[in-house]
Order: sequence, then structure tokens, then C-alpha cells
Amino acid sequence: MKRWVFRTGVALSVLALAPMTWAWLASSGHRIDAVEAGWQGGVPTAPVALVLGAGVTGDQPTTMLRIRLDLAADLYAKGKVKAVLASGDNSVKTYDEPTVMRDYLVSKGVPEEKVVLDYAGFDTWDSCVRAKKIFGASTVTVVTQSFHLARAVTLCRAAGLNAFGVGDDSTRYWRLGTYYYAAREFFATGKGLLDVAFHSEPQFLGRYETSLDQALAS
Repeated sequence: MKRWVFRTGVALSVLALAPMTWAWLASSGHRIDAVEAGWQGGVPTAPVALVLGAGVTGDQPTTMLRIRLDLAADLYAKGKVKAVLASGDNSVKTYDEPTVMRDYLVSKGVPEEKVVLDYAGFDTWDSCVRAKKIFGASTVTVVTQSFHLARAVTLCRAAGLNAFGVGDDSTRYWRLGTYYYAAREFFATGKGLLDVAFHSEPQFLGRYETSLDQALAS
């Protein structure tokens, strides 16, 4: 009986860790942490930075989202990307992540015509699929936090994007919150694996948008 319980526990542990292992291995060589001086040199040039939403309070980004936007603005200033696709939640009229993201990027020196808004980026998989199918992106630099980086890059690559990722180590200024969200990655990565396996459609798909094409051509 004890042996059976032990084997069952081991099997369940392996199953729980399998999605995380999948994401880590699939994104290996396609991501970098923005923690050391000169990290930008390790980022390949891409047409688009895909910034994933991470919450807003009123007309201000959360600390987590602000850092993502700072990284994207830095990539743009360094010539590593030509446009920014801000993908977030605008499921209700009173909550508008992409607009807040755009306003913040503009305040950091990114021209408004270079910022494209995806109002239906409700989760990472949706943002990746919509970047490919709705906005016509092919090569992107995904910008997020380090704890989220492996999943974000893996899902975008599974969605057909040539994706590289840049992540910020948010434990430097938001330790407890980072640990909380990092723990959630076990469940979120499991969902992501199922999305890939079953080719899940985003909550909203819709018609092709030319806004990213225009931003890159401007």
C-alpha cells in the first residue's frame, strides 16, 4: 500500500511538472532576462515588440505592466523593434489596458503611430494567436516578467510566431507578488499546453487588422 501511494505521488508530481518542463525546454535559446547591463545586445532585432497586459489601475499601469512597458520603450529606443503591439484586456468599457499601455509608451518616447492596440488579449495564448492571425505579425519580441517568460515564448512560437522573449526579474521590487504569480504558472502552463494541443481559438478572433502593417510602414 505504501509503495502504491509513493508511486502515485511520484506520478502526479511528474505530471504536474511536465507542462513547466515543456515550456522551459521549448523556449530555451529564445529568451533573455533583462537583469544585467547591456542585455539589449542579446536581443535579436525584430519588427514588433509584443507587450502582454498585466493590469491597470484607473489610467495607470500596475508596477508589473509598467516594467514591461519600460522594457518595450527601451527596445524601441535602441532600434531593436520598429513597432509595439500592446495586447490587453478591454472586455468592459470601464477597463482598458491597451489604451493605458499606449499612453504610457508615448510618455516614454515611443511615437503614437508606432503603437498598435489589441483590445482582446485576454490571456497569453489569445495574445499570441491574435498577433499572428489578426495583426499579421510573423517575428516578435515578447516582453513580460521572467517568471512568465518561458510560457509566453513557448505559446507564441506554438501559435506560429518566430518569437524571442525578454523578461524582467520583478523580485527586485515586488517580491511577494512575484512569488504568487510564479506559483500560478504551474496551472497557467498546464492550460497553455492544452490550448496548444487542442488548437484553441481565442475568445475573440475577427477580421484582419491592418494597423500593424501601417505602423511598420510609417
